[in-house]
Amino acid sequence: MAIRRRAFLRGTAALGAGVIGGFPHIWIKDYSLARAAGGEIKVGVLFSLTGTTAIIEESLNKATILAIEEINAAGGINGMQINAVVEDPASDPATFAEKARKLVVGDKCVSVFGSYTSASRKAVLPVFEKRNNLYFYPTLYEGRECSKNVVYTGAVPNQQQDEFVPWLIEKFGKKFFLIGSNYIYPKEENNYCKKLLEKLGGEVVNEEYVPLGHSEFSSVINKMKSTQPNVIFSTVVGDSVVALHRQYRAAGLDPAKMPMASLTTSENEIAAMGGDAAAGHFTSAPYFMVHKSPENEKFVAAYKKRWGDDKVTHFVSEACYFQTYLFKQAIEKIGQSDITPETIREAVKGQEYQAPQGKILLEKENLHTWLWPKIAVAKSDGQFEVLKESAEWLAPDPYAAYPNQKCTEAGLKET
Repeated sequence: MAIRRRAFLRGTAALGAGVIGGFPHIWIKDYSLARAAGGEIKVGVLFSLTGTTAIIEESLNKATILAIEEINAAGGINGMQINAVVEDPASDPATFAEKARKLVVGDKCVSVFGSYTSASRKAVLPVFEKRNNLYFYPTLYEGRECSKNVVYTGAVPNQQQDEFVPWLIEKFGKKFFLIGSNYIYPKEENNYCKKLLEKLGGEVVNEEYVPLGHSEFSSVINKMKSTQPNVIFSTVVGDSVVALHRQYRAAGLDPAKMPMASLTTSENEIAAMGGDAAAGHFTSAPYFMVHKSPENEKFVAAYKKRWGDDKVTHFVSEACYFQTYLFKQAIEKIGQSDITPETIREAVKGQEYQAPQGKILLEKENLHTWLWPKIAVAKSDGQFEVLKESAEWLAPDPYAAYPNQKCTEAGLKET
């Protein structure tokens, strides 16, 4: 199946007349019924292919497309092919919202896979809640959200920090320098980190935020030198990660004495910055490319075969991949007769899947995912070495920093 961007004709003369390459088309008076008609299931793919976060989102697009192509090549879902409508929101939250409306309202997609930053997820959320559509969101994020219109397959703070922060204190010390990009995700992650540090007797020596796309870190690095933290806790995202690491190394800072500990630095950013700039720094995530499992060997081999032997997989692209298969399993459960965002949401609750990282479970109470926390150190060859792995999968607690609140099937509850 060829997957490509498609422009639909506008106006009353074009109602239902989208150009659909390679699939039979059915004229339906109410085009809203065309979400799963004519032997196809229409979905949106909404990741930035240009702009500051394209460094990571381009790989999310690739992982999603790979899964869709695999599913279609194996016969589709109940005999139906997935037809992906791909849009480029260009790393801009307002454009994300615009493209989301196009996919949901204009293209009549039954679900959309998309977003990396929380800023873009927040931008599209009103579209999906107003139209009662379904958004599959693969990124680690800050929690503190409870929507029946989002399937969350990335890690929340308790799944990345509960083991990571105590481990960092034990290995390096209690003085933390917090550096993040300036939007909701880094601030909420740092809020949770500070709560853990308070319990563990840790100390925040400085807290800095830089704009998305920021590339000049000399003043931040001078503050690192002056405050002498034991750990630099980073929630910087996108191509800013590359700039930060390169300038850290150029300044002569030593990861053996003052390592960066990240929730966001993956194999993809390391490929962009070079292994030497990343070596000795740490990341906490549910998945690393070096993880040993038959499912991961298959995933990595398929990804390289499809997109190039120089490409890498990482903890967000892996979630993109397995969430597409969760979607497949939900549709299989529904059958062909009643495929809507609402029925998909109900069918995906409680689904398990043997993902590359290990068996995952979509929690029916809050639509978040049980995952396998891991701590790894970056190596000069561009890969990680996993140093610690959770013995059990860990339940998602999106309101871990707010113990008086709980996300349930009925919505957010005060406890």
